Amino acid sequence: MIWNVEEFARAAAVTADGLAAYVDESQRGLPPVIRGRPPREVAERLGLVRWIREGGMTPDSYAEFLAAYLDEGTRLHHPAYLGHQIAAPDFPAALADFVHGATNNPMAVYEMGASAATVEFEVLRWMLGKVGFGESGGGVLTHGGSLANLTALLAARAAAAPEAWTDGVPADLALLAPASAHYSLTRAAAILGLGERAVVPLDVDRLGRIDVTRLPEALDRVRRAGRRPMALVASACSTGTGLYDDLRGIGDFCAANGVWFHVDGAHGASALLAEEHRHLLDGIELADSLIWDAHKMLRTSSLAAAVLTRREGDLDAAFRQQASYLFYGDQGFDLIGRTVECSKAELGLKVFLNLAWRGERGLGDHVARQYATAHRFWELARERPGFECPYEPESNIVCFRYGGADQAEIRERLMADGAFQLTSAEIGGVRHLRVTVMAPATDDKTLEALLDRIGEQELGPGG
Repeated sequence: MIWNVEEFARAAAVTADGLAAYVDESQRGLPPVIRGRPPREVAERLGLVRWIREGGMTPDSYAEFLAAYLDEGTRLHHPAYLGHQIAAPDFPAALADFVHGATNNPMAVYEMGASAATVEFEVLRWMLGKVGFGESGGGVLTHGGSLANLTALLAARAAAAPEAWTDGVPADLALLAPASAHYSLTRAAAILGLGERAVVPLDVDRLGRIDVTRLPEALDRVRRAGRRPMALVASACSTGTGLYDDLRGIGDFCAANGVWFHVDGAHGASALLAEEHRHLLDGIELADSLIWDAHKMLRTSSLAAAVLTRREGDLDAAFRQQASYLFYGDQGFDLIGRTVECSKAELGLKVFLNLAWRGERGLGDHVARQYATAHRFWELARERPGFECPYEPESNIVCFRYGGADQAEIRERLMADGAFQLTSAEIGGVRHLRVTVMAPATDDKTLEALLDRIGEQELGPGG
């Protein structure tokens, strides 16, 4: 069945109107930030079984479905959305998703999407420049930070054991990372064939940051155990606390000892765009590889994550494969040799359109504002009785405790009526509440309201 262009135009108009209203009421904090009804109730409200079995949706019935669908979701543009590290996407990125949904150019092979591939080339060139890798670096956009970390570590494995692709992974490789590192790194070690036991925990301070002074001991332990360090991983910033590792100190150590230095900058690399926070990434140019998620602080929709390497050839060496139906002729513009994905979406368009509309300065201002709002929350919280803040925030992530009660239970109570969404994390084995300021609409009024609601809880033992 060919496209009914008229029907598409009507449905597209319904979609634009519905989403505009959705974002507007979300930004104004009118409905609950989250409803949290069980799947059975949601499926019944959306009429999923009937639509799957019978079909027949029209622009009019689609409008009803869309309204219900949006109402049951999580509203990331809501001022009370203080949960996971996912952007409240800006509208230019949404336009890119709309374009991709219609054109569907899987551009890892250049001939399948020349414009999309060219846009990605330029976005990557811009990112490499911001990091300090310049013309000698290489990059690719992937569907998410987990896949980006896997890809970067594939490059590290190729450097340490180039025979691994054909002969299998040597049993002596090790990955050095703090316990606070993102779970995707341990998962990547298992997928890569190293196994979880090959992940060697680094010594950290009380907040989970790598202790640079104890890196020589860690490296000595690895080598005395008969292992070779494949890579050392640092966080910029940590997923749990939002704190940055000392990239300069770690980078100097890795360079002096011939260890591949990988930086997980999925969340915090965007601070490169904010002049007042750029210092947090001092030394990032020493990394051998880096990941940087656009769908966190660059306000693109999920997913769009960059894998960047200081030397372009290192990324090209990550994958060593032949397929006669794809790998032939002039592949100079193909990205398929740098990524797990073959059918890769037009990810660069999302980043590009946000830059084209807001500019580098505008995106940097967004990062700075979210960091400032989180710092404001820290200031307000520590002035109130019963609240404990273990550190001054460096990013838009703040961990804190209230009283001696079960912090996870406090969180569940807050989310029960959909008034707030926040998460929690452990620091030194102790559960804390965790706020991540992602929505531009979050302001002092929101922060005060959250603190008021938490303050209504019983302090509990020791409170």
